[in-house]
Amino acid sequence: MIREIPWSLFRGFLMGAADIVPGVSGGTIALVLGMYERLIASVRAGSSALGSFLRLDFSGGVEWLRKVEWSFILPLVAGIGLAIITLAHLLERLLHDHAVLMAALFLGLVAGSAVIAWKLLTVRDIRRVAIIAGVALAVFVVLGLRESTSSDTAVQVADPAMWAFFGSGAIAICAMILPGISGSFILVMLGMYGPLLSAVTSRDFSSLIVFTVGAVIGLALFSQILHRALRDHYNSVMAALIGLMLGSLRVLWPWPLGVDSTAIHAPGDDTLAALAVAVFAFVLVLGIEALGRKIGHHTVDDEVGELTAE
Repeated sequence: MIREIPWSLFRGFLMGAADIVPGVSGGTIALVLGMYERLIASVRAGSSALGSFLRLDFSGGVEWLRKVEWSFILPLVAGIGLAIITLAHLLERLLHDHAVLMAALFLGLVAGSAVIAWKLLTVRDIRRVAIIAGVALAVFVVLGLRESTSSDTAVQVADPAMWAFFGSGAIAICAMILPGISGSFILVMLGMYGPLLSAVTSRDFSSLIVFTVGAVIGLALFSQILHRALRDHYNSVMAALIGLMLGSLRVLWPWPLGVDSTAIHAPGDDTLAALAVAVFAFVLVLGIEALGRKIGHHTVDDEVGELTAE
C-alpha cells in the first residue's frame, strides 16, 4: 500500500495538469489510468461524510470516512495541488502573451469533449437533440449579454469578491463527478478562471481558502443530487451538458481578445496557427479517450454505467 503512494502522486499530477486546462477533464485522465471507479467511490464516501457532519450526524460521518481510500486519495489530491501550483504561472503568462492561440487551444479541447459527451449518450432522440439545441442557444445568448456595448471588455471578472471565489468553487467542483466536462471550463464560463490563476500565482491564500471551502461544501451538498440526476435522467443531463459546452464556445472564440471577450469577430491575427492549434487540441482529446478505451480495464461506457448505477 505504501508503494502505491508515489504512483498515486504521479497520477494526481497528471490529473491536475488536465484539470487546470479548460476542456480537458481530469476524469478522462482517471479513465485512461484505470482509477476512475476508485476515485468516484472515495469522492462519494467523502461527500457523504461531509453531508453527515453538516447534519450533525457525527457517528454516520465517521463511518463514511472509514470507507474513503485515504492511502490512494491523499497522494492523488497532493499531486493535483502540485500540478496546479507549478503550472498556474505558465498558463497565466501564456494567456496574457498568446491570448488568441490559447483560446483556440481551449476551443479545440472543449469541442473534443463535447464529441466525447455525445458518444456517452445511450439515447439519441429528438428530445435530447432539442435539449442540446435549447441549452446551447440559451447559454450563447446569455454569455453575449456580458459583453459591454461600448467596448470589448474582459469577461474574466476583475477583482472578484470573496463570495465569488466561494460560489465558483462550489459550482466548479461539481464538474469533477460529471463525465465529459472540466471544472476549469466552468470557471472560464463564470469569468473566474483568470482570477483563480492569479490567486494561485500570487499566493493569495485567503481567496484560495475561500475557494476550497466553497468546493468542499459544494461537493458535500450537490454530489448526491448530481448522482441521482445522472442515475434517473442520465441522457437528459448529458444532453444539457453538451449544450452547455457548445453554447459556451462563445467565450472561447479566439477573436478579438481570446477568453477575455464574448464578442464574435472575424478571424484576424494568427488565423492559420489558431486553426492548427484548435485541430490539434480536438484530436488530442479524442486520442486520450481512445487510449482509455484501448488500455483501460473498463471502457468509458462501463465506467459511466458504474457511476450512474446505484
